[in-house]
Amino acid sequence: MIDLHCHILPGVDDGAKDLLESILMAKKAVEQGVHTIVATPHHLNNRYENNKQKIISRVEELNRALVQEKINLNVLPGQETRIYGEMIEGYEAGEILPINNTQYVLVEFSSSHVPRYSEKLFYELQMKGLIPVIVHPERNQQIIEQPDILYQFVEKGVLTQVTAASVCGDFGKKVRNFSLQLIEANLTHVISSDAHNMSSRTFKIREAFETIKSRYGNEMVYLFEENASLIIDGDHVYKETPERIKKKKFFKIF
Repeated sequence: MIDLHCHILPGVDDGAKDLLESILMAKKAVEQGVHTIVATPHHLNNRYENNKQKIISRVEELNRALVQEKINLNVLPGQETRIYGEMIEGYEAGEILPINNTQYVLVEFSSSHVPRYSEKLFYELQMKGLIPVIVHPERNQQIIEQPDILYQFVEKGVLTQVTAASVCGDFGKKVRNFSLQLIEANLTHVISSDAHNMSSRTFKIREAFETIKSRYGNEMVYLFEENASLIIDGDHVYKETPERIKKKKFFKIF
């Protein structure tokens, strides 16, 4: 399996605190059947700054450590970028790092809302040849309350990634149910771990795929696994026609 969203790089954000934890996370990922991880540290906030070149350098260092530890895991460079109005300028300045230097860019909203400028920014990113991938939309309060927002993004070519732990219920029943609704409505395209550590935010990919297989069959699991492979290669993903989630089905988070 391929994990497109993981905070495995040591000491760069709120993920692995040091190399030892990175090694333990790598071993856990391999146990889950993961052979390739995209390291996606947070791009920027008040505590840390991770630009493209820094991430590439840290990924090379981690891969060397994994070879020394004889862990059969390949780490690729990526970045989780909290949406901001100057993303185009950041990309042109060499600060924004798409997944494995492809056209796919992980974009994060806050947990509470979706900025009004998001649709315009996504259009501008696509005009630059980039494809936004919204991470964990199932945990955004405004999207849960107004799922048509996400439908409009997906209908216009944006992709989304649901967190494996959300499918497993680690963020609560409401988030789990909404995650399943996104899958049923073809409003998500890949499942990833978003693992941060070995305790509270670890890998749940195998468990998530078992749930998806039991509810929707092997074809859905294959679609998600194949899309992850296509994304790291910069190829076109498989997309079913998105559907709207009816109001009676969505849940509020209080």
